[in-house]
Amino acid sequence: MAERPTAEIAVPSKDPKEKKKEEDKKLDTKANGVKDEDEELSEEDAQLKSELEMLVERLKELNTDLYRPALETLRTLIRTSTSSMTSVPKPLKFLRPHYPGLQELFETWPASENKSLFADILSVLAMTYSDTEPRGTLRYRLLSASLLPPTSKISEPGSWGHEYVRHLAAELGEEYTIRQEGEEAVPLPAPEADADTPKSKPAPVLGTIDDLHNLGLECATFFLGHNAEPDAVDLFVELEIVDRIASLVDANTFGRVCAYMDRCVMLLPPPDDVTFLRTIHKIYLRFSKFPEALGVAIRLNDAELIRQDFNASGNPIMKKQLAFLLARAQIPIEWLKASASEDADAEDEFPEDILDCLSNTQLSRHFKEFGKEVGVADPKSLEDVYKSHLETTRSGLSANVDSARANLAGTFVNAFVNAGFGNDKLMVEAEEGNSWVYKNKDHGMMSAAASLGLGLLWDTDVGLSHIDRYTYSPEEWIKAGAFFATGLLNAGVRTEADAALALLAEHVENKSVPLKIAAIMGLGVAYAGSHREDLLTLLLPAVADDGVSMEIAALSALALGFVFVGSGNGEITSTILQTLMERNDAALDEKWGRFMALGLALLYVGLQDASDATLETLKAIQHPISRQAQILVEVCSFVATGNVLRVQRLLHLCGEHLDALKEKEQAESAEGKKDENKDEKKEDKKPDDTFQSFAVLGIAMIAMGEDIGAEMSMRQFNHLMHYGDPIIRKSVPLALGLISASNPQLPVLDTLSKYSHDHDLAVALNAIFAMGLVGAGTNNARLAQMLRQLAGYYYKEPDCLFMVRIAQGLVHMGKGTIGINPFFSDRNIMSRPAIAGLLATIMAFTDAKAFVLDKYHWMLYFLVTAMYPRFLITLDENLESKPVTVRVGQAVDVVGQAGKPRTISGFQTHQTPVRLGTTERAELATEEFIPYAHVLEGFVILQKNPGWEKEDTMQM
Repeated sequence: MAERPTAEIAVPSKDPKEKKKEEDKKLDTKANGVKDEDEELSEEDAQLKSELEMLVERLKELNTDLYRPALETLRTLIRTSTSSMTSVPKPLKFLRPHYPGLQELFETWPASENKSLFADILSVLAMTYSDTEPRGTLRYRLLSASLLPPTSKISEPGSWGHEYVRHLAAELGEEYTIRQEGEEAVPLPAPEADADTPKSKPAPVLGTIDDLHNLGLECATFFLGHNAEPDAVDLFVELEIVDRIASLVDANTFGRVCAYMDRCVMLLPPPDDVTFLRTIHKIYLRFSKFPEALGVAIRLNDAELIRQDFNASGNPIMKKQLAFLLARAQIPIEWLKASASEDADAEDEFPEDILDCLSNTQLSRHFKEFGKEVGVADPKSLEDVYKSHLETTRSGLSANVDSARANLAGTFVNAFVNAGFGNDKLMVEAEEGNSWVYKNKDHGMMSAAASLGLGLLWDTDVGLSHIDRYTYSPEEWIKAGAFFATGLLNAGVRTEADAALALLAEHVENKSVPLKIAAIMGLGVAYAGSHREDLLTLLLPAVADDGVSMEIAALSALALGFVFVGSGNGEITSTILQTLMERNDAALDEKWGRFMALGLALLYVGLQDASDATLETLKAIQHPISRQAQILVEVCSFVATGNVLRVQRLLHLCGEHLDALKEKEQAESAEGKKDENKDEKKEDKKPDDTFQSFAVLGIAMIAMGEDIGAEMSMRQFNHLMHYGDPIIRKSVPLALGLISASNPQLPVLDTLSKYSHDHDLAVALNAIFAMGLVGAGTNNARLAQMLRQLAGYYYKEPDCLFMVRIAQGLVHMGKGTIGINPFFSDRNIMSRPAIAGLLATIMAFTDAKAFVLDKYHWMLYFLVTAMYPRFLITLDENLESKPVTVRVGQAVDVVGQAGKPRTISGFQTHQTPVRLGTTERAELATEEFIPYAHVLEGFVILQKNPGWEKEDTMQM
């Protein structure tokens, strides 16, 4: 015995590679259940194996009294081994070779409780045969339940361990799918037998769809209790009973379940996404999470749900917080009226402080205070923005620039940069007779006067007195600008005086075209998203009237689109459709046709399938505008849904080369009809390809708001830029600007910078404007440098230089405090009026020469409906500013992650109020206060944490 160690030491060590091969071989044989001849089991394993084999033999004996103890022992041995999350449990490994024999034995037993327990054990063993005998685990599980008497109950699936439940859940989904497709369920696997032995007919699978659902509920309950919320949701999605999860969640799991379901919404087809949102809403309400529930109701655009959620909380402070959320989304106040008192005025139903929150009347005051806090209250001059001394032009060369065009650019730059602060030197605080208005010509005066509305944005009290003096001007353009300024001033703000309607309504019928247009669009912008019926009766006659020009009719339709955005209003829809059918081709051929189509499309923003009837009606119109309108209606209906099928359809439209098709058709017809060549030449007309421009914008509209979709669309835009026709290439930069508004990501900036030097000036022009959209309100230094370089590059191109100046103004919008991204509340909720404003502005750039570079540059002000401060202001319960310490950093997606991971990264600590970027998130640095809002963004009311002082005292 003493020599044995010496003998072992003397053996030369094996080559590591050979050793590895042997180990791999052993593992393979273990996995396949084949015993390796060289394998030596440890004493414990050998004992376990022999015990299991003895128990299997007991089940084959004639003495039925031995069955129950044998089965109980088997169950105990398997359960104790499956409770750990390590390798394949040893009992399953040792019993695998016996599985076919046990199946055969099972068939011979009469129905009893013992047989039910036997089936339960076979269900676990079936996991080892899942590759050759599918869904055996599920079938034996169902069989086990069916064999029990009604008084008894089968053990919980979770008692067999986590892996068993996951396996069972996977088979449940598979079985349910097969049954839904109408196929018969695969019968229970027959036991393996010798070739000579005739096989018995396998029993059909037991259980109805309800049994599958009930088993699914058991599995989901286990998942929810073991930090596997995504598995529970996925199982319910496969079983098509996702609404039932609301009854299973508790205070510890509902947050993670809702967060995961929320992320799934973008990936689901239309009926399912609404089901998910309604389930999330139900869960939030159950746990009294009113701001979260209201956010979901806003996303659903359900007026009844919004009203119920707003009135659900009895806490007046919580109601104020909900009112701030509704005001940010610009939800019509009329929706909140109690249905029982429809005859009462909305104002009579709410206390004054809540009405103030709903109407945004305090926005201007808080915004100006915020400006002082962050040190940007002082007005900025044009030179502060342009920084001409850093431009690369040689001195004296820029003197050739058209001064009228330069002054016009200065108008917009001054308006955007000083927006909301009400103290710019060119317009608001200019000395009498020395106003910037008089440094512009004709239509330039209209934009200059209108810029007052932007400078005094949201400040309805002071603003009207400043604008009023221009409404008495003898100059028609200045007067028109003042009317439009009145509309801009009231954008997103509701007042008891209703000044915009009182001042502008009478001019809707004015004989002067500029005054009429200014009044119509002023009302559209002022009441965007309000769904005011009195504006319907005021503006709709102009759409239907054949006697008015297409310009007036189209802009009236657009104004109605702004006011009733996302309402699906049937009266407006039918009127616009009728107008499109009845107007002659010459009128529809005009450049204004696209805005009438846009007015129709805005009615369906976010309504998805509700636009089907309108789309069918549009197909009946025999004019190219029909195709344009169809695309616009479709993309507005599915905006920000990430619907892949719609994107594919739009890409297909972008792939059509109309000129090549036209040439081919002409060549074919020329061969057949040589004599009619003269007539063909007369009829020869360039095919209308405007719809392709809208298709490109449509891709951005559908993909926006969802990071993965947006990233994928960027690659498609790259392809379109290489292979598309001129109209498509011109639209790609606009699509990039739309998909990344106020979110200057490096790849987007570099791409647009490249396009801004394109040989096609139309592409370059749109790329420069898109750079302004992407950087709007960010003060992005890299982008500012790019634009200064472009100012030097295009000093001889007045149009491009004009656009560079506009882009510079946009980048410094609100001195870096106002953004135009339509998504808010952690980028979960979409503002419909913001979408309307962005799309209308970009629509003007689909033919910049005809609109923005002509006399319709005032269309740039449509962006006002998307403009909103990017701030976080914390308030006490009396709605007065309450500075607290917060951390601000890049938002991190923590959905599905275990534990409580950090929701922000790279944070900095600040005192409120603070500025938030589009992709940034804030959280309170201490637990001294509890926020009423679920997302720290915009106005957040704080409540003193009652437990904080106690904790503080204990620490002391």
